[in-house]
Amino acid sequence: MRELFSGSRLCRTAPQVVVQPISQMATRMFENKEHASYYQKYRFSPPQEIQDMIFSYLQEKLSKPYELAVDVGCGTGQSTVMLASLFKKVLGTDISEAQIEEANKTHKLPNTTFRALPAEEVPVDDASVDLITACAAVHWFDIAKFLKEVDRILKPRGCLAFYTYLPHLEVHYKDRSEQMCKVISEVSDHLNKYQHQKVNIVESGYKGVFEDIPYPDKLRKENVKAKITMPLSHLLGLVQSFSMFQKYREHEPEKAKEYIKTTEQRFLEIMGVSSSETEVDVWFTFVVVLASKPK
Repeated sequence: MRELFSGSRLCRTAPQVVVQPISQMATRMFENKEHASYYQKYRFSPPQEIQDMIFSYLQEKLSKPYELAVDVGCGTGQSTVMLASLFKKVLGTDISEAQIEEANKTHKLPNTTFRALPAEEVPVDDASVDLITACAAVHWFDIAKFLKEVDRILKPRGCLAFYTYLPHLEVHYKDRSEQMCKVISEVSDHLNKYQHQKVNIVESGYKGVFEDIPYPDKLRKENVKAKITMPLSHLLGLVQSFSMFQKYREHEPEKAKEYIKTTEQRFLEIMGVSSSETEVDVWFTFVVVLASKPK
């Protein structure tokens, strides 16, 4: 599961895949081991609202039993494991070996495999996949090449689900929500100069991604709200797992460290508490793109 914040890849027996160099249009991020550790600790599984939307769509298009699901750009596996109970086999792929190492250490499901692979090359047979997902990740791919691979591996009536949360998180705590949201918005603005240009794809609500999908049976749902309750410490950890914060820390490590401490103190003062383990409600806005391959 990849991220967005402005103010991320078991199978049936398959032929050996020769991995070619990725187009310059694909973007390699999230590959530092320490970054992967933050990612594993602080990223969250897709909210139930998103899971229900995806699985309801799938059930409209295909009948059970479901054989194979592929989660591309899976990061440390938070978006992959939700598939395990519904599919006979699940494959999670990510281009980052550090992310896949964390996924393999953390998730020990007998029907789920993680492999370090580019999004544009998935080592499964033609027309073998019931569902392919990508959580907050498609904008990092070579989208044209990826969609060709999606078309190759999906079964007739097989489904794709590309979803991401948008910028502009909201943080709520009792009657202090306005102040809390102001702080997280300022954090967003502070980190904005380190944001990669491909985040603009997300800012647009995946409109271009939706238009590029070649299937007539497709839909895009905007403004899907989901609340996740977490300790304040996890919210700050989540911020530190974002690519733009990692870039900030790379360029100015001491300033980045001090900025997180200062931000934590601002939140604690607003909340009137001393412990960063105090829980806050974080509201995310998702966009979900769903499509089904023709028969």
